[in-house]
Amino acid sequence: MRLVRLCCALVLCTVAMATQAKMVNKPVEWTQDGTRFHSVLVYDDAVKAKRPGLVMVPNWYGINDMAVQKAEMIAGKDYVILLTDMYGANVRPTQGNADQAMAAVKPLYGNRELMRKRINEALAQLKAQAGSAPIDLNNLAAIGFCFGGSAVLDLARSGADVKAVVSFHGGLTTDNPALGKNIKARVLAMNGADDKSTMPDADKFMDEMRGSPADWQFVVIGHAVHCFTEKGENSAGCRYDEKVAQRSYRLMHDWLRESFANQP
Repeated sequence: MRLVRLCCALVLCTVAMATQAKMVNKPVEWTQDGTRFHSVLVYDDAVKAKRPGLVMVPNWYGINDMAVQKAEMIAGKDYVILLTDMYGANVRPTQGNADQAMAAVKPLYGNRELMRKRINEALAQLKAQAGSAPIDLNNLAAIGFCFGGSAVLDLARSGADVKAVVSFHGGLTTDNPALGKNIKARVLAMNGADDKSTMPDADKFMDEMRGSPADWQFVVIGHAVHCFTEKGENSAGCRYDEKVAQRSYRLMHDWLRESFANQP
């Protein structure tokens, strides 16, 4: 009898190990206007059911190991994420090198049409992965961090057919406030109350949203500064905050669930 129980336990253990999460990191490449982009599709292939697809734009350091780890954490068993290269495969700022990161984002902040063109191509590339990855094409959204927050807000302003965009401590500015009238997505922006790099633009952002047809929410988080989801950041104006990060992720998950369910 003891041997039978042992065998059963071993079988159960084997099944459990077989169904554990196995995160896929699949390279996804494309060329746009002569520039080659190298992004990463992230999802748990132990779950076979289709799930919402998210375009995710990382902070201004772009795609690196930390960004992939964050994408894996967010994807879990809930989403398929395209971690998106906005710069081109040959532009990879070194983590912590602000000068390199500034040089990478400057052309896109200076040409918002180009930013919108690139983020829309990323959405098209995510859709194209549905043939080989478990993506529910009826439920698409975009999330972004810092610079990435600016990018996904511009995706919404372009009129992209996504159900939601979520910006974490992202830039709130636009080159054309009238584009807000194009928004089809539900918009959630979360910024720290003490974020000196983004909060000066909060009133103009809210005016833009008021003039849009969007279902939108702007969350100001007390005592938080810029970079509150970015592990390793610890300066006066750019600091990771574990409590605030977890709160913002919960708000994101709730917002996405509501958006995909089409009900509050």
